[in-house]
Amino acid sequence: MHRLAALALCAAFAAPVLPAAEPIRIGEYASLTGKEAAYGETSHKGIVLAVDEINAAGGVLGRPLGLITADNQSKQGESATAVKKLISRDKVVAILGEVASIRSLEAAPVIQAAKIPMVSSASVNSKVTEVGDYIFRVCFVDAFEGNVLAKFAREHLGAKKVAILTSVSNAYSVGMTNVFKARFLADGGAVVAEQKYSEGDKDFRAQLTAVKAAGADAIFASGYYTEAALICVQARQLGLNVPIFGGDGWDAPPLLEIGGAAMEGTYFCAHYSPEDPSSAVQGFNQRYQARWGSVPDAWAALGYDSVLVLADAIRRAGSAEPKAIRDALAQTEDFPAVTGRITIDEKRNASKSAVMLTVKDGKYKFVASVAP
Repeated sequence: MHRLAALALCAAFAAPVLPAAEPIRIGEYASLTGKEAAYGETSHKGIVLAVDEINAAGGVLGRPLGLITADNQSKQGESATAVKKLISRDKVVAILGEVASIRSLEAAPVIQAAKIPMVSSASVNSKVTEVGDYIFRVCFVDAFEGNVLAKFAREHLGAKKVAILTSVSNAYSVGMTNVFKARFLADGGAVVAEQKYSEGDKDFRAQLTAVKAAGADAIFASGYYTEAALICVQARQLGLNVPIFGGDGWDAPPLLEIGGAAMEGTYFCAHYSPEDPSSAVQGFNQRYQARWGSVPDAWAALGYDSVLVLADAIRRAGSAEPKAIRDALAQTEDFPAVTGRITIDEKRNASKSAVMLTVKDGKYKFVASVAP
């Protein structure tokens, strides 16, 4: 053997192999399949983008973030099962998720009992963070959103008589309706019809016929995008041409796919608009589109922000220990996120503004930024 080659071989055997830094394990539970997959898929893409960018920049505390994802399949019972596995088997130090409030309300008690911090990207139901002091969110709450929508209906739409359609099997929809109704009535408006349905219903003609007879000058559909789109289609078929509006549960690509032309002129409240000219939003849009080939929606932006806020808390804590992360999350103040500057209040909710979007020429268009 050549002498230099022999020396190199000996050196190779003698040199210590430095171990790679142990990842900081964070979990994510999301609806990646099933009825609410449109939310989960884009939120997951935002989360993955943020994790990859953080790791490319050196990670957190000199360690990469190790993301472990569990699909709850949009099914009742699966969120609790998913987070139990993330905690007991995967040993995560924090958990991201969920978009849907009903899934977060199912998982949060398990996470709270284990004293693992959870950061929900988009569950707006007020009860989510009331579960305990380890439960946080980076979105506004339904009380905030319901007030925004009531103000928008009165001041922008000029509505005086509103009809409400509520999904009684959906905690998000029920909570939104309660807040909206109280504020709208307090502001001098009238609720002339209240109709109910359940998740998965496809025929809303009976409810809409009652709404038409009541003479409403606007319709508030407080549920998720699938039913909201069908409500809009059937309302237009029945000759109900008044404005129809809803909350952030409308914000998903299938809304336009299902509703088609019936969605023109409708409105909904959102956490984010890709038309925002700020450098933070436009930079995120470019990076997201380069990675995934599509324009990010609010769920993608909120998923991205949930990682940024969590990583910032780990850095400030100087530790990947769950209690230290929890304490740092609670002290988050004026954090510059994509969806706005985030301050976590005493109830572990994010203080921030909302935007109203409309559908025009088959696309979402920014209408206004609204505070209650």
